[in-house]
Amino acid sequence: MMLFLILAPFAVFGALMMLTTPAISLFAACAVALGTIAYDLARGRSVKALAAGAAVLFAAVGTYLLSGGGMGDHGIRLAVDLGVLAIALGSIALRLPFTLQYAREVVEPEIVAQPAFMTTNYILTWAWIGAFILMLVADILLIYWPSLPVWIGVAVAFAARNCAVYFTTWYSARRRAQFARQA
Repeated sequence: MMLFLILAPFAVFGALMMLTTPAISLFAACAVALGTIAYDLARGRSVKALAAGAAVLFAAVGTYLLSGGGMGDHGIRLAVDLGVLAIALGSIALRLPFTLQYAREVVEPEIVAQPAFMTTNYILTWAWIGAFILMLVADILLIYWPSLPVWIGVAVAFAARNCAVYFTTWYSARRRAQFARQA
């Protein structure tokens, strides 16, 4: 359920980009990101850097478009992918990997206190950064190689995201089992 909420703004953006205007796609994704923030706050959870960053990112790119800024669909996707990559890299630079906020809410306090917990979150965040880079490369290929079928870029983005989701699920379960054996 949590991964669905984390990815919901990006899924809405991607789906609506195929169905409607870029501005509607961006503002709808912003609304979903704000909705995930409200959902977390209603349950007494913290505001997540990725959700807040996504809301600002979608709103900023949407506002740029509405103010007359010209960008094609591929340029918009590139801007979003660069923004998400910047959020993830910024979380590493601040020594607060973005996965940390989510993990603290679902892991027992005794596990959170262990140094390996932080290492695990760095590994998970770097896995997501790898996925974001692959998505960015797919967008760049579609921009500079216009004869490339759009479905290839979509397939690369889908595969990268799904690999990151699978790795997050698998690695988290593996680390939880290791922590349990140590306890």
